[in-house]
Amino acid sequence: MPDHNPFAGQPILVTGATGFIGSHLCRALSRSGAAVHAVSRTRRGDDGAHWWQADLTDIATVRKLVHAVQPAVIFHLSGHVTAAPHLNLVLSTFESHVISTVYLLTAATELGCRRLVLTGSLTEPNNANSAASSPYAAAKVTSSTYGRMFHALYKTPVTIVRPFMAYGPMQDPQKLVPYVTLSLLRGETPKLASGQWPADWVYIDDVIDGFLAAAQVRGAQGCTIDLGSGVMTPVRTVVNHIVELVGGTIAPSFGALPDRPAEEVKLADPAYAQAKIDRRAATLLVEGLQRT
Repeated sequence: MPDHNPFAGQPILVTGATGFIGSHLCRALSRSGAAVHAVSRTRRGDDGAHWWQADLTDIATVRKLVHAVQPAVIFHLSGHVTAAPHLNLVLSTFESHVISTVYLLTAATELGCRRLVLTGSLTEPNNANSAASSPYAAAKVTSSTYGRMFHALYKTPVTIVRPFMAYGPMQDPQKLVPYVTLSLLRGETPKLASGQWPADWVYIDDVIDGFLAAAQVRGAQGCTIDLGSGVMTPVRTVVNHIVELVGGTIAPSFGALPDRPAEEVKLADPAYAQAKIDRRAATLLVEGLQRT
């Protein structure tokens, strides 16, 4: 972060504020002195942010919210997140991602906010000829396409960031790192797939640093920026690190669950992030797991 603080005293709107990344982002913004306005589907208490309960799939609600907050920056992280390919997820992911994104883009453009940071996904297809691997992936690539269109046609100051395999404290217990850690601490055997799938793991502090930079660095508008380490590490290696950190005699059960079919393997481009927002993930995997 630069020495001056562009967020101090500024109204900042964060959707999906109860999620893993959203909650960490709200805390970082509050520490910076920003006037944080957090949006969730259910009412929350005041923990340093002003909480709004809002349905972002209703354009009147979105316009009313944006008009009331008058945000300098909007961070859009809300939406139903799952990589499952089930038919019953098509409508929910379309509504929670595509509709909410288009409505926020419209309201932000009408208002003239300083920056709108959209959250992309590593699951987005690489090109137009590639089929999306899930309804979620299709919804995210469609949302990102709308973001780029708004920037190109209406000069909306949109920056898209794509977090890769983020991990860290206070993550959903069903995610790999907390699931394995908590299972071992309870004396239970973690049941896992083969562990051969490699991913680009990135610690939550580096992700948040990327979000904050994307909201303030000049020249980032219209860009799609990966937030990752640029290093592939198989799940089995991550799990073995956790076993060493926790200690004990329990061995994870690899192969107890089936591998996901056609699991995508993607590597972030940290050089582009360095060039566009002057940020690169600095936390090594073992260090991040120790902090977690």
